[in-house]
Amino acid sequence: MTPIDDPWTAVLQPQSSRFDFRLGELWRYRDLVGLLVRRDFVASYKQTILGPIWFLIQPLVTTLTFVVIFGKIAAIPTDGQPPVLFYMLGTVVWNYFASCFVQTSNTFVANANLFGKVYFPRLVVPCATVLSNLLTLAIQFTQFVIIALLFSSADTRPSPNFAWLAALPLLILLMAGLGLGLGLTISSLTTRYRDLQYVVAFGTPLLMYTTPVIFPLSTVPERFRWIVVANPMTPIVETFRYACLGSGNVSIGHLGYAATATLLFLAVGIAFFNRTERNFMDTV
Repeated sequence: MTPIDDPWTAVLQPQSSRFDFRLGELWRYRDLVGLLVRRDFVASYKQTILGPIWFLIQPLVTTLTFVVIFGKIAAIPTDGQPPVLFYMLGTVVWNYFASCFVQTSNTFVANANLFGKVYFPRLVVPCATVLSNLLTLAIQFTQFVIIALLFSSADTRPSPNFAWLAALPLLILLMAGLGLGLGLTISSLTTRYRDLQYVVAFGTPLLMYTTPVIFPLSTVPERFRWIVVANPMTPIVETFRYACLGSGNVSIGHLGYAATATLLFLAVGIAFFNRTERNFMDTV
């Protein structure tokens, strides 16, 4: 049999649609996704003295800072929950979304050398970023559960809602999709407008203050509440608190809005990403 008669093992062809997710191709490159997830997770604190312990120290220090500044000095109420649990849960949830958003927003610029040398589905990189951050979320959420158990004998013990606990995977999926969609959009625009890197750097922490991370939604005056609710992360954080602590405002309508916004941002992000990957090497 001559070489020309050998069957092809792979066929490379241009995308027919900007909304083509190419899920089958992503699945074929699942081994690469696993390698990138391991790389991102291990490289986070490689060559540090404390190593993976930093995954636990970061939310703990942030929580204690919030307790002192917002709990003691500013005296912001926490819906009757222990301030440590209130702030830690909000911090852990927000950190996952923020990490997915910030890291995926730099996909093209940070991986230009890799993209220019070898072919693979470009969506592999941001998807691996979301999954590696999921490992971090699992570690930090486990830390929260352990600390919550320490309050089980206190007078203000948390009262988790076990029915809503079953919805946590869906909430995590919404956060992942929202961070991925926004990150893909910014990453595509950053190839031409590098200023967006700075906007993301200082804008993401500011966005946290329009999300009920350091305050419960119930404390927001009614005339300003629509501003906070317009943030798709608001119903996700509030539902997380209701499921884990038993306090918070849960609205099916607000969750439906968050899911719709997530799908919209994800579709727009993938469309921008697919369009940009065709010629981004000319501008990066």
